[in-house]
Amino acid sequence: MTEIKLVFDEPVQRKKAPKHLADLAPADRKAWATELGFPGYRANQVATHYFSHLAHDPNTWTDIPADSRQALADALTPSLIKLVRTVTCDNGMTRKDLWKLHDGVLVESVLMRYTDRTTVCISSQAGCGMNCPFCATGQAGLTRNLSAGEITEQIVAAARTCANGELPGGPTRLSNIVFMGMGEPLANYNAVARTLRNITDENPNGLGISARSVTVSTVGLVNGIEKLMAEDLNVTLAISLHTPDDELRDSLVPINSRYKVREVLAAADDYEKKTGRRYSIEYALIRDINDQAWRADLLGRLLKNRNAHVNLIPLNPTPGSKWTASRHEDELEFVRVLESYGVPTTVRDTRGREIDGACGQLAAAELAKAD
Repeated sequence: MTEIKLVFDEPVQRKKAPKHLADLAPADRKAWATELGFPGYRANQVATHYFSHLAHDPNTWTDIPADSRQALADALTPSLIKLVRTVTCDNGMTRKDLWKLHDGVLVESVLMRYTDRTTVCISSQAGCGMNCPFCATGQAGLTRNLSAGEITEQIVAAARTCANGELPGGPTRLSNIVFMGMGEPLANYNAVARTLRNITDENPNGLGISARSVTVSTVGLVNGIEKLMAEDLNVTLAISLHTPDDELRDSLVPINSRYKVREVLAAADDYEKKTGRRYSIEYALIRDINDQAWRADLLGRLLKNRNAHVNLIPLNPTPGSKWTASRHEDELEFVRVLESYGVPTTVRDTRGREIDGACGQLAAAELAKAD
């Protein structure tokens, strides 16, 4: 485990994150470099080092004059995130990183190596404004949106970890990205959309990862789903539903007071028709709250004719919370009922449970330690 001490006695500044190459579309990077006093083509060179080679040390940029490298790095790829703490489990195959941003804000990402893929789960906001009561991040409230550069940096850092062979099994390629960390991605739409382009654009303009390997999760911001549909990026959509009935969802997912279950599912159906991509229903099983067989029956009836897949998530309880995971027998019955309707269903691997795996837990623990 790697750990770096933080200093929390300074007031947290809410100034804007430094501008980064990853904040801009490729067509705008050259003009920005020129504006900063560099030849425009240097932006393409730096982008190649950043996205293609994952090289953050300008001393390795041998196609750029030595006396210009640091100045270019400082101007176009300023340091946006600093590693505070890394914890691992699953024999090192799961790694959770805590990052400190320029203003002292903390966010988290989780890197997971499987036999057939390596996935990073990244944060799009510091905190979250959706106020879901069973979620550690939601209860912390929203501190601020992350910039596209700050989101992209989490992904590039994960890709570099993979390429450098820092995970057991030697060097590998980062293959999947999920926007399921801290925050509601579609509430930070512009930065997330830019990041999606950074992921899917071919080298050297981006990381060249297939859109089919990217999942964007939302609690059901219908206007955001509609905007994402217009991007012509066939990323996978995941709906954090957590219950099929509006009465309970109004309290579990407060945005439901604005966008009801059927409206959210209709937007997901439209997205599926436009992209051809089956969507996912994320459902955190919470003991005696949303895990009853009759709710599984209602969910099955809602989804039986839809191109959707249910991802059941055993709740990762947070310290002091009244919310906890369902009994195993209730989980099995929930799966059985859904499958009786022909709804594809899986139970998510509970990786990271012993390393404060739920979103926001590591950041909260670090803040509590500093108090």
